[in-house]
Amino acid sequence: MIEIRKYGAIDIGSNAVRLLVGSVTTKKGEKPRFKKTSLVRVPIRLGADVFLEGKVSKTNAKRLVDTMKSYALLMETHGVVNYRACATSAMRNAENGSEIVDKIEKKSGIQIDIIDGNDEASIIAMTDLHELTSKDENYLYVDVGGGSTEFTVYLEGKKVASKSFPLGTVRLLNNLVPESRWIEVQKWIEKHTKDFESIALIGSGGNINNIFKTSGTSNGKPLSYMYLVEYYKKLKALTYEERIWELNLNFDRADVIVPAAEIFLFAMKWSKAQNIYVPKIGLADGIIKSLYRLDKGE
Repeated sequence: MIEIRKYGAIDIGSNAVRLLVGSVTTKKGEKPRFKKTSLVRVPIRLGADVFLEGKVSKTNAKRLVDTMKSYALLMETHGVVNYRACATSAMRNAENGSEIVDKIEKKSGIQIDIIDGNDEASIIAMTDLHELTSKDENYLYVDVGGGSTEFTVYLEGKKVASKSFPLGTVRLLNNLVPESRWIEVQKWIEKHTKDFESIALIGSGGNINNIFKTSGTSNGKPLSYMYLVEYYKKLKALTYEERIWELNLNFDRADVIVPAAEIFLFAMKWSKAQNIYVPKIGLADGIIKSLYRLDKGE
């Protein structure tokens, strides 16, 4: 006898707002099976408002409310039994963040948690990275978003350090990241990885997922540092319009993919990693896992 339950995860990021509907199938005596049922993404780019003007514009506030209303209907249609909506860097920096959260709850019924960088890293860690990695290896997990990047160091399968930095693709596009921030990140990575004889990166976020898909690499196999260097050079050699046309990138991906590649490359350089694995996990996946464990009382 199997049981299937559906959960909803809403990730309100600085570049896009996503709804992941995931199903969890359970059978007595067996491990639960997690499957992505539906993923919807709306590129509102809240960070372009907040990081420049300090608050979400009226236009984007309305788009966000409308998006949440549609997500509420989608979750109802899918038969979602529980959900969680988390807002990250842009909303936690917005002067009108709390006001918009209240309005969304009144208009759509969706309650939103504005989480800090440490909470974000902790939720991402719920994705059971240990199931995707070898206990004999060391890893630097890098989750690149529009407003922030979360770094987590794993030593033989165990988390030993984690930190969130306000270093994201939308901030970089708008020249809002000082050189001192890069130095701070470099020192942190070098401090926590210097004693490892070998280390690999685990990358997450829409940009590295796109790069991995384009590479044609088999699932479970890594991208090399040199491949990422060459692909970055290719991106830089093309204009924004050329990336959309020649690489078939979405309009909201064709600009942020360049600074995202830079973050991953610097992380690999500073940690001396030669490979990066891309398992396609992130905040929304962590939310689904946490909801299931909450239901089970874990």
